Amino acid sequence: MIQTVKIPSDRVGVLIGKNGVTKLKIEKATGVKLTIDSEEGDVLIDLTNAKDPGTALAVANVVTAIGRGFSPQKALLLLQDEYYLEVFDIRDYVGKRQERVIRMRSRVIGSGGKTREIVEELTGAFMSVSGNTVCLIGDVMQLDVAKRAVDMILSGSEHAAVYHFLEGSRARLKVDEMGF
Repeated sequence: MIQTVKIPSDRVGVLIGKNGVTKLKIEKATGVKLTIDSEEGDVLIDLTNAKDPGTALAVANVVTAIGRGFSPQKALLLLQDEYYLEVFDIRDYVGKRQERVIRMRSRVIGSGGKTREIVEELTGAFMSVSGNTVCLIGDVMQLDVAKRAVDMILSGSEHAAVYHFLEGSRARLKVDEMGF
């Protein structure tokens, strides 16, 4: 079985990695074969020799995450069963007008990256804002809180309200980390 994922051509080099290291790491860890069209950004994922049937979704998510701006180290977390990728399309909230998308992207990132940093720090999830998307990587609990925070921002909530929500959720995340 072959699956195709398209990524921006300017992210192809990151997917391949220096001397092909990232591509090779993905292939060795999963048994898949990646064929990358560096001009078009098309990535063919050949699952014929995959080590695990669930690998298809995981590798597609790793490729998508790298294409959406995550570092390979963060994207490779998606090969672990407890990590998931969530993608928000900003246009679903503001429509297709590019100036609205840019404004909303700026709201999600915050002044000097403050909002993005606070969401990551208080949830433990990783965030990338690229093009028309906001993407999150985290475990179930982290994503639950981070998704709600991003949804609040994209829906127009004031940053103070989002920060208050995150602070309130912090205790729940800490309890989960401790295994209670």
